[in-house]
Amino acid sequence: MFRALVVEKDATGATRAGVQTLPDERLPPGDVTVAVEYSTLNYKDGLCLGSGAGLVKTWPHVPGIDFAGTVEASEDPRYAPGDRVILTGWRVGELHWGGYATRARVQADWLVPLPAGTTTRWAMAVGTAGLTAMLAVRALQAQGLAPGAGPVLVTGAAGGVGSVAVALLARAGHEVAAVTGRPEHEGYLKGLGAARIVPRAELAETVARPLESETWAACVDAVGGSMLARVLGQMKYGAAVAAVGNAGGVAVPANVLPFILRGVNLLGIDSVRRPYADRVAAWARLAAELPEKVLEPMIRPATLGDLPALGAAILRGQVQGRVVVDVRA
Repeated sequence: MFRALVVEKDATGATRAGVQTLPDERLPPGDVTVAVEYSTLNYKDGLCLGSGAGLVKTWPHVPGIDFAGTVEASEDPRYAPGDRVILTGWRVGELHWGGYATRARVQADWLVPLPAGTTTRWAMAVGTAGLTAMLAVRALQAQGLAPGAGPVLVTGAAGGVGSVAVALLARAGHEVAAVTGRPEHEGYLKGLGAARIVPRAELAETVARPLESETWAACVDAVGGSMLARVLGQMKYGAAVAAVGNAGGVAVPANVLPFILRGVNLLGIDSVRRPYADRVAAWARLAAELPEKVLEPMIRPATLGDLPALGAAILRGQVQGRVVVDVRA
């Protein structure tokens, strides 16, 4: 038997989430069975805890796009009972039952080993959000970003991806400008290493001019929409924007001039289907550069029973930092 947060849909289309005890026979097919210890909360999880938003195809459903725990059984030679593992991406928690349970069964290809010297709690304080932030930082560095190049902008800075991006960039020696629409987040963001707070209103509207003053040496953008269009026109020559989210919308009313007159690069960051070697390399860097003590100010502890309310809150933009879910509590 295992406990899980199950979302059910009734005949009217309404959904309801609640903690249930289920027999092991309900676990989906897979190569590896994991005793889950921690999961976390992402924007996608908020959607899957509610209507499903087209991400969930079958009901009842167990959300949770991330988890970390210990292998209980494995049919794949890469993993053995007792191994500590992390799962992020691969549509787990959407098409497949996810990490909001004390037990999960998944394909071995979807897992990576927990880095040595880290904990499963640390892994979920990082989670998909932190992995995505690291992938974005690596992509910007591959484009030539180095300390001293100028301020690096992080939009949606108080969210999960943004919080980790601010911390990573600041610890790497960059001057970080953090965008937020909530003045009460200023102390939190400066505590993570932000040198400057940019009110969201300064970037929220498009302007007639396709090019503005060259301001930012790079950007991690978690917002998309009109804000991304505005930021593109403010990038320095040859700079890059790592696009990681669409909280502000999927339509970008942009102009081509930043690309052809300033050589600006727009980098798409995907963490869902990232190749195994890339995921392992990113987790290794996270373990080296982001110890658990640095993450502590971001962490909000939670249990399975807390998640329905927190899922609704994250969709309203009311969750700061990283929610770490102890599924055993």
